[in-house]
Amino acid sequence: MSDAATMTRREWLLTDRPQSRLQARLGRAYVAWRRFTANKLAVIGLVIILGLVFLAIFAPLLAPHSPYIGDLAKARLMTPGAGHWLGTDDQGRDILSRLIYGSRLTLQVVLLVAVIAAPIGLLVGTVAGYAGGWVDAVLMRITDIFLAFPKLVLALAFVAALGPGIGNAIIAIAITSWPPYARIARAETLTVRNSDYILAVQLMGASPWRIVLRHIMPLCISSLIVRVTLDMAGIILTAAGLGFLGLGAQPPLPEWGAMIASGRRFILDQWWVAAAPGVAILIVSLGFNLLGDGLRDALDPRGSGQ
Repeated sequence: MSDAATMTRREWLLTDRPQSRLQARLGRAYVAWRRFTANKLAVIGLVIILGLVFLAIFAPLLAPHSPYIGDLAKARLMTPGAGHWLGTDDQGRDILSRLIYGSRLTLQVVLLVAVIAAPIGLLVGTVAGYAGGWVDAVLMRITDIFLAFPKLVLALAFVAALGPGIGNAIIAIAITSWPPYARIARAETLTVRNSDYILAVQLMGASPWRIVLRHIMPLCISSLIVRVTLDMAGIILTAAGLGFLGLGAQPPLPEWGAMIASGRRFILDQWWVAAAPGVAILIVSLGFNLLGDGLRDALDPRGSGQ
C-alpha cells in the first residue's frame, strides 16, 4: 500500500497536465528537489548550512562556557583539551563557545545583506531592462561605477565614513553587493521583455510598474537566489575582513574575523587561537559554495528534471 501510494503521489507531482496551480508548483518543487539531492556535494553544503543554523539557534544550550567572560589567572591561552576543546584565547575565554555564538553574527550578516542588497539589485535591473533608453543607460552606468571598485575596498570606504560596528558593516557590504544582482536581473528582463507572455499582459492594459513587479520580477527570482547563495561566501569573507581590520564587529563580540585578528599575535606559539575561527570561516564558505552550485543545477530550467 505504501509503495503504491508513493508511486501515485510521484505520478501526481510529475504529471504533464496539472489540474491546478498548486499541483504545478509542487511538481516543479519536487523536480528541483530531485535534481538537488542527486548532487551529493550540494547535500553536504546544505548539511553544513543547517548545522550553522542549528548552532545559532541553540547557542546558549550548546556553548560550554560564556563567550564574553574568561579567566585570565588560570585559563589564558590554554591548549585544546578536555576542559576547553578548542583552547582559550588571550583573555581566557573559551574559543569553542565564541565560535558557537559567532555563528549568530555570521548568519545575521549574510541574511541582512541578502535582504537589503537582493531587492535593490532586482528592482534596478528589472526597471532598467524593461524601460530601456536613458533610464537603462543611467541605472547601468551607476551600476558600472560600483562594479569598478573592488568590493572590500568600497566596503572599507563606506565603513570608514559610517563608523566601525556590525550594523554599519552590514550596510556597507549591502551597498557594495547589489550591482551583480542588477546585472543578472537586467539580462533576464531583456530576454522576456518582448515575449508573448509580456505582450499579452500589455494588451490587457497592465501598467509598466505592474508588469515589472508582478510578471517580470518573479521570473528573475530563481537566478537571483542562486547568485545570492553563491555570494554568501564572499559576504562572509568581506565581513571577516572588516572585523579583522577592526571596522566590523567590536570587542567583545565573538565575530570570527575579529577573533583571527586578536589571535594573529600568537600565531607561532598558540596557533589554535587564530586557526579555529579561520577553519570555521573556511567550512561555512565551502558550505555556501556547494549549496549554491546545487541550487544552480536544481533551478536550471534546461535540466532534464526526471
